[in-house]
Amino acid sequence: MRALTAALAATLVLAACGSSGSTPDTTIPAVTHRIVSLSPTATEMLYAIGAGDQVVAVDSLSTYPAEVADKVTKMSAYEPSVEAIIGYTPDVVLISNDMNKITEQLQSISSQKITVWTGAAAATLDDVYKQITELGALTGHDKDAATLIQSMKSRIAKATENVSAPMSAQSYFYELDNTLYSVTSNTFVGALLKPFGLTNIADGVEVGNDYPQLNAEAIVKANPSVVFLADTKCCATNTAEVAKRPGWAGIDAVKNGHVVELDDDVASRWGPRVVDLVEQFAAAIAAANK
Repeated sequence: MRALTAALAATLVLAACGSSGSTPDTTIPAVTHRIVSLSPTATEMLYAIGAGDQVVAVDSLSTYPAEVADKVTKMSAYEPSVEAIIGYTPDVVLISNDMNKITEQLQSISSQKITVWTGAAAATLDDVYKQITELGALTGHDKDAATLIQSMKSRIAKATENVSAPMSAQSYFYELDNTLYSVTSNTFVGALLKPFGLTNIADGVEVGNDYPQLNAEAIVKANPSVVFLADTKCCATNTAEVAKRPGWAGIDAVKNGHVVELDDDVASRWGPRVVDLVEQFAAAIAAANK
């Protein structure tokens, strides 16, 4: 469990650093036809813009959408193997960060001309749109990328169009795992929630740390109006389990039925499904604000 938390935190911390997106390392070919993706987010983006046929292999965590199933391998996004990657003879490799100096390794070991595209964890929605645009250009799906971005913007605008200040002082707790790690408003997820006007009870808990670990007593005392569970897969956390925690039955979110079970994968990635996350936020907060 600790290892899982550390891995997730490592991904999320990249978002907190405010990285502005992709940095191609070599000249990008006009259109690429053999892509190895070691980024679950990039994989989702590729399929969303209709470039799935150009993917030859993906890492072990790139399991969405369903169409990618026959291209999932044992390759790790965290400890990528140059030999394994080269075995698929790609002309482009997609990563979310340069772990193990994979870019340098590919360029020094491979006799093939391989472009490494880096799509760092997004800090803003603009970062998301920028990466989708770049992948559109990379794959020759510029128009599809533009269409996807416009659809995402329209859905987000619709989800937030009726946002107003909460009727009373409301707050939320966003749970990353069952050891009660959370996120502050300075993170990507925190930024998505800001327009809804609720107070984040993790803000200020630990100066300089945007992924603090809260304790159960502090959460009970803060009495959040909404609780978001981003650990339903990793930790099998659910509404019923939360209600059984000592003291939690008295939290407003639990008493009033405003504990929201999220999909871990959607909540930890910054691809096209971020719109689904925003819509889920909107529905939950609207319900709590009645």
